[in-house]
Amino acid sequence: MKVAFKDDSFAFEFVRNLGFMYYGGSDLGEMIATAREVVEGDFESWFTAWNRRAQRVLARAEADLAAGHKVSARGGFLRASTYFRMAEFYVHVDPKDPRILSASRASQQAYAKAAKLIGPTWEPVQIPYEGTTLPGYFYKPDTSNTPRPTIIFHGGYDSSVEELFYYGGAPATMRGYNCLTWDGPGQGAPLREQKLPFRPDWEKVVSPAVDYALTRPDVDPDNLVLIGMSFGGYLAARAAAFEHRFRAAVFFDGVYDFHETLRKLLPKEAMEAYDSGDRAKCERIVQEKMAANTALRWTVTQGTWTFGVSGIADLIDQTKAYTVAGITDKIRCPCLVMEAADDIFFEGQPQQVFEELKVPKAYARFTAEDGAENHCQSGALAYKDEVVFNWIAETLGREPA
Repeated sequence: MKVAFKDDSFAFEFVRNLGFMYYGGSDLGEMIATAREVVEGDFESWFTAWNRRAQRVLARAEADLAAGHKVSARGGFLRASTYFRMAEFYVHVDPKDPRILSASRASQQAYAKAAKLIGPTWEPVQIPYEGTTLPGYFYKPDTSNTPRPTIIFHGGYDSSVEELFYYGGAPATMRGYNCLTWDGPGQGAPLREQKLPFRPDWEKVVSPAVDYALTRPDVDPDNLVLIGMSFGGYLAARAAAFEHRFRAAVFFDGVYDFHETLRKLLPKEAMEAYDSGDRAKCERIVQEKMAANTALRWTVTQGTWTFGVSGIADLIDQTKAYTVAGITDKIRCPCLVMEAADDIFFEGQPQQVFEELKVPKAYARFTAEDGAENHCQSGALAYKDEVVFNWIAETLGREPA
């Protein structure tokens, strides 16, 4: 699905964030008007246009708040947060670019203002983690302390906690679940502020989130569900193999081997050079191809930054550890594996995950017939949420009270 852009990467990012309209995180007119200002494949024009839009919407939200129009202000802050996050998305070519911090902080701050206006059902939290903390939000349907089934939901390769409300928090609370979202190493503020890169043993990130959730009186300890989005489909599967306090898990979408994903995304001749031991040639080929390929440029620069490596060959090395091969039999809870028919990143991998699982399992394939063929069903959140939360309710045996 392509809207507003012909460039594959720009088109996907546009639809991804346009889909947040369903839960109030963007608006059609603002999105279309901003897209007109962007030059196809030009990272600088992307930043300029979305940053301008974010500032414009933020200014109105601040004025609304000052005038006492709290509902209008809340909506404006949410949309401004989205647009700041979009602006920052392609500036990671240079990890030292000061706009990474300025735009990400602006997104975080706008979102925090919206959360404050919504009240105690949107609670910012800090999850203790290896001598520091990880930032998150705890969403719940009401202000009671009634113990409820709780979704524990994290993102993937390029996510931030503010985005996760639209993919998990909103549909969960509408149906009576709590939802705990947070950013781990390689994501959001932990990457930008604390310089924490990804780690393959993601159970070390998920288990502290479970520990935190179980300290809360409003969490039903016997009904925890893990969801991992995008690259988080690998991370969640890895965690579920070693963290067994979940009643169910959703891999959204399924990821079997991230190293193989990267090999397919990189030029064939670059991988031939890498396999032959010529790391310099591999690096040179990829750098040359990146100039004319937006998706490749973003994938490589995002990867070297989030994995904390200095070069392309080093990134290829690092990704070898990110596979569920040999550990799927350790997963004990029922699993839902999802697939997008036109996924540009993980084609074929959800089926691999599904076939190796030894637990009760279900498979959901999303297609263009429902406008849900994009990676992570971006742009089709309503249908995606029907499938996910119907399965969760059936697996737990009941809808939340």
